[in-house]
Amino acid sequence: MATIDACLPATMTPIPLAHQNSSFVNSFEELVQMPLLGEMNAVCWQRQLAGNFEELVNKLSLAEDTTEITARQLLALHLTQEGNVARALILNDLARLEAHGAAPQLNLIKQYQRDDEYSFFPRDVYSFHVDKSPIPLATFLCTYYGASSELVPNAQAQQKIHIPAIRKALQEIYSGAAGDFENFLSENFFDLHYQAIAGAEIQSFGQGNMWRIAAAYPNSEVLPCLHRAPLEEDLRLMVIC
Repeated sequence: MATIDACLPATMTPIPLAHQNSSFVNSFEELVQMPLLGEMNAVCWQRQLAGNFEELVNKLSLAEDTTEITARQLLALHLTQEGNVARALILNDLARLEAHGAAPQLNLIKQYQRDDEYSFFPRDVYSFHVDKSPIPLATFLCTYYGASSELVPNAQAQQKIHIPAIRKALQEIYSGAAGDFENFLSENFFDLHYQAIAGAEIQSFGQGNMWRIAAAYPNSEVLPCLHRAPLEEDLRLMVIC
């Protein structure tokens, strides 16, 4: 996919943000090169994007609650000048990520699927969770329109499987051998979810900002980033990979 830098506005003003587990950079090159190590598990390329992203959302078709939008679908839209600027920015982001070796997906989101198998322990993306991978990996994401994802410092959240009342409830639904309980928690993704403590400083990722956040993988030297999807009040348009 070719970049479309000629269509991009020259103004991308940094937005002041602060978070104890985050670093902030001013370019895509810095975003991908900044080390994730120890407690520093999120890097943000701060941007204030020009363009009318709402116009894109209004002209795109929602086939399912979460619909992947292709570059071809974007290019087929008839847009105003401001809509054109927004489209060029998204296509340029997709091209950057692909050139970096990622496989970005542009999603139009009404809502994510909810997990209601265990009422005391939902395991959907609306719960603070970590991404998990068998190989070293980081997640990229950017919200162009709608509510943004949120993160919480690792020191201000507790792994749910270690909260006594929740662990007791999990033990009550477990029917296997006692020595396999931890495997049960991992195989059913209970170990990926966290609960923010009272007074935790929850931060929005913000619109337009591109983030790179640490995932959990074997022998990682960085704490995985605790994050969650927002409860949608409107459609969201975001890229993730």
